[in-house]
Amino acid sequence: MTLPVLNNPNYEMELPSTGEKIEFRPFLVKEQKILMMAMESKDTSAQSKAVVDIIKNCTFGKLNDKVETLPTFDIEYMFLQIRQKSVGETVDITVTCPDDGETKVPVTVNLEEIKVVKTEGHTNVIMITDKIGLTMKYPTMKQIMGYDMTKLDSMEGTFGIINDCLENIFDENEVYDEMNEKEVSDFIEQMTTDQFQKVTEFFTNMPKLKHIVKVTNPNTGVENEIALEGMQSFLV
Repeated sequence: MTLPVLNNPNYEMELPSTGEKIEFRPFLVKEQKILMMAMESKDTSAQSKAVVDIIKNCTFGKLNDKVETLPTFDIEYMFLQIRQKSVGETVDITVTCPDDGETKVPVTVNLEEIKVVKTEGHTNVIMITDKIGLTMKYPTMKQIMGYDMTKLDSMEGTFGIINDCLENIFDENEVYDEMNEKEVSDFIEQMTTDQFQKVTEFFTNMPKLKHIVKVTNPNTGVENEIALEGMQSFLV
């Protein structure tokens, strides 16, 4: 006996980085099961892989060759678009009120209101001196999946991310785009603290999913504004 085939609606979204229009469908129960298992494992690499696989499936395989190479904020935005058409436009989360750092308050977030926010003045060209600069590219999901997540905040992790995202070094005479890891590390180690901070600010200020929620602490009566950033804030 042949059972009927379920036809799912198709939607369209726009990639934040390029404006390219992408057709997609909601994720299915079998795909939601994979995501839930990854979330329950608390393994961030497994969660990232599940998100990437769902995006590939739900965009009809048209992004198979480049999903892992897209900036992380594109991936996060696409996943939330798919998630809201699959599960619903709202998500219930719990936040901690910053005025006392203890009180937890439930809040409902409308996923349709969440956008990729770009910091004013942000650029991928960083001038280290008046004549020497760097051209950077955004980290991809493939790169993030390859990192040891426990070391991302360490100096080793920071050097690794910079090395992966460095497109070139240039001065007034030449562009240097063929460098090995040691050469990049040696170059970074020559920087002053202020110069190094300019590089790390590229990652701090890169486009990201961001949403502000306002909650009132029931114990103190203080109204708080809380910034939710990144896909993990809404991945429930």
